[in-house]
This record gives sequence, structure tokens and C-alpha cells, in this order.
Amino acid sequence: MTPHRTSQTMKPATAAKKLEVYLKATPAEFQEGTVSRDELDALQSDPPAWLRDLRRNGPHPRSVVAARLGVSISGLARGGVTEALTTEEIEELRAENPEWLQRERATQAEVQKETLRIKEKNTTPTKPSKPTSRKRP
Repeated sequence: MTPHRTSQTMKPATAAKKLEVYLKATPAEFQEGTVSRDELDALQSDPPAWLRDLRRNGPHPRSVVAARLGVSISGLARGGVTEALTTEEIEELRAENPEWLQRERATQAEVQKETLRIKEKNTTPTKPSKPTSRKRP
């Protein structure tokens, strides 16, 4: 007889992070309960209206805001963006294209180029060294 497996659960903050939504914008029943793996899978495969609306309109967590603006989360903080933003606010920032956003996008592009360079360097095979001939006494 196999023991009954209990479903693994997670805190609402963890589930919101995995769903890439801002926890404070989710319904109260989501914020107050726990979420099982099966429930999370169901939310991801067939999102309810509230989840589709949050993903479309926001407010979005900083990780999503940063990705949509093409900057790092640290770059958002340096630019003074510390709160969740709606899709409309993100679009306004893109249209305004303030100096800090231009600078952070350039920084992010440099970081990505450097990361790619290092990755390519590490995956490029090096020439095998020639075996040295040793004289035997």
C-alpha cells in the first residue's frame, strides 16, 4: 500500500510571484488562503477573468515592469520607480522616454552583451594541449 501524498501548498506571495502578478491587486480570497500546486497549474493553464485582467492591465510587479521597460529591477529603483505600475503607466513612461530610462536601457543592453560574450567564451572549446614527451631515465 502506498502512503497518501499530500498536495504541496505555497503562500499567496509565492503563487503571485509565479503567476507574475502583484499580490495586493489579487482578490482577497487569493491573498488570504494557500495555493496548492494543482491550483497553481489550473490558474496557469486556464486563468480566471481576474488573472487575465491583472496580466493585461496591471498593476504589475516590479519584475514585470522592468521586463516591459527593458531595464533591471535595480534600474527601476535608480529611476525612482518603487511601486507597481499599470500597463497604461508603463506605456506613458515609454512614450516620455525620460533620461533615466534611456540610461538604464543602455546599461541593460551592455550587461546583456557582456553576458553573451562570457557565455560564448565559456562554450567555445579550447585547443587541447599537446601531450608533453617525457624522457624516461
